[in-house]
Amino acid sequence: MKWKTSRFLLDLAMPRVMGIVNLTPDSFSDGGRHADVSSALQHCERLVRDGADLLDIGAESTRPGAAPVTQDEELARLVPVLREAVRLGVPVSVDTYKPGVMQIALDLGVDIVNDVWALRWRQHATDSLTATQVVARHPACGVCLMHMHGEPSTMQLLPMQGDAVAQARLFLQKAAGELHRAGVEKNRIVIDPGIGFGKSAAQNFALLARQAELLGSDYPLLVGWSRKSSLGALVGTACGDAAGSEPEQRLALSVTAAVLAVERGASVVRVHDVLETVQALRVLSAIR
Repeated sequence: MKWKTSRFLLDLAMPRVMGIVNLTPDSFSDGGRHADVSSALQHCERLVRDGADLLDIGAESTRPGAAPVTQDEELARLVPVLREAVRLGVPVSVDTYKPGVMQIALDLGVDIVNDVWALRWRQHATDSLTATQVVARHPACGVCLMHMHGEPSTMQLLPMQGDAVAQARLFLQKAAGELHRAGVEKNRIVIDPGIGFGKSAAQNFALLARQAELLGSDYPLLVGWSRKSSLGALVGTACGDAAGSEPEQRLALSVTAAVLAVERGASVVRVHDVLETVQALRVLSAIR
């Protein structure tokens, strides 16, 4: 299976590691650490040296309770970094849900649109440009469609009810099918079950335990467990309240979840800790 993007055709026969680059002051894990252009680019370069197959660059936090930012503010953070990041020799993904941001990023040479809203977001019902149109009009860009219950500002106040696996599967099949019918080739589309996006810890772990149920749609699976609070809560219960309470304390947990996700069929894992994840996946590769 291959993932077609603007400039690259990624062979997904081997798992791929997507390195996270947050240009935000308020991301749940490393907000503010890479908010200026120089430190952001140094971080991009380090992730590539550590073995990242792709970079995912975002400039608006989608953590639970996060407040939205304007398009102008998002672009002011993104554009200087994207201009340089596309020269690093790996596919670059833009993490955004705004059609205008997607269009400008693709014009800069970005390879992939990674959208937590799965191209559904509208600022106004009368918007002349939709995210689906931006992706469909581009001749080759890749796209990742994610399942999210609710929206970032409120999603954990009223998490979804019922079987998260069945609901995510149906949603992603429908979203990918609609995009394919809009003219986007299947090999450009990847799906993401949205770990932590409006789901309880139990639902998140059900998505991992039953991940095989998400693989029957002919679309590769991208999974993002890195430093998620569900991991910290699990260890805190067993090892004391402080264990895993901070995102940076969840390295071993995150790497374990990434390896389990790949073992269960994920093609791409989105991670903060690239070097450690790459090393762990080499062990998995060796025993295969």
